[in-house]
Amino acid sequence: MGFRVLKGGLLTTVQDFGRYGYQSQGFNVSGVMDPRSFRIANLLLDNPENEAVLECTLIGPTLEFTSDQIIAITGGDFRPELNDDPVPMYTAIYVKKGDVLKVGSARTGRTCYIAFSNYLQVPVVMGSRSTNLKCGIGGFKGRKLRDGDYISTRIKRRKYLPYFLSRTLPLHEFDDNAVTVRVVMGPQAEAFSAKGLDTFLNSEFTISSNFDRMGVRLDGPFVESKAGSDIISDGIALGAIQVPAHGKPIILLADHQTAGGYAKIGTVATVDLPKVAQRRIDDKIRFQKITVEEAQHLLKVQEHEYQEFRNRIHKPCKEVLEVRLTAKRLERLFEE
Repeated sequence: MGFRVLKGGLLTTVQDFGRYGYQSQGFNVSGVMDPRSFRIANLLLDNPENEAVLECTLIGPTLEFTSDQIIAITGGDFRPELNDDPVPMYTAIYVKKGDVLKVGSARTGRTCYIAFSNYLQVPVVMGSRSTNLKCGIGGFKGRKLRDGDYISTRIKRRKYLPYFLSRTLPLHEFDDNAVTVRVVMGPQAEAFSAKGLDTFLNSEFTISSNFDRMGVRLDGPFVESKAGSDIISDGIALGAIQVPAHGKPIILLADHQTAGGYAKIGTVATVDLPKVAQRRIDDKIRFQKITVEEAQHLLKVQEHEYQEFRNRIHKPCKEVLEVRLTAKRLERLFEE
């Protein structure tokens, strides 16, 4: 029970929220690049929020299913096809044994996510199923998927009502080639001159080709420091923005190092991490300064959005049950 990988795609890995609690020992968190799309994929299938998925980068995989199940694909628009017919994103899709899913190249965005109603049978390593490519642990054999791999799935006793395959949410577009990313300044903003801070907050930067799961370097004007940006190495948070001596900001992402010796001018607000993760080469980014309290408020608003999504896809369930209960009451009435 599971699926066979006919083509592995450019970079397809098993990911969840990540491996927390081990950064002090040098293990980075890893996990999904776009937490928003990840959560919605599992939400569409009533999966546990942290259930492992496949993360696909730029060019997706081709999978042949060896068991029936339901899947959902979210993130950038990778133009997926099932048995050569287009299938929608952000929708619960029924696949049968022998079906072939082809996830193409990204029309918008950079990553997409495939969630499965039959959970991926991969080992839990240090509390997570995420793939750590540098350490070669987690996920499927600690590496990206290759042609010919076979991943088993864990079948759970789950009841699917008729309404289930009507679940769909609006496609989240990532085709804006210019975005504003909100940042909390620091922890070493004081290492930069007034001119450097002004440049950072009032200039446009370009996504460079130096972009991987560890981070992305931005091209643009020189961000000036007061006396160099080298510091005694300290801990690094997801979304931290380092500025080395060359003056070009680097936004650190899912596979970021646990510590670093360059001053960090700011940190991307959690809610805007998907904006960064879904950028493409030559896209434009500007930064907007916000406070910690504003970042926390944005996170609360996002959680409210998830609850609205949950209510929206569960509403048909209530309607189906109400119709069935009404029908049963009528049946009993006529029997009397």
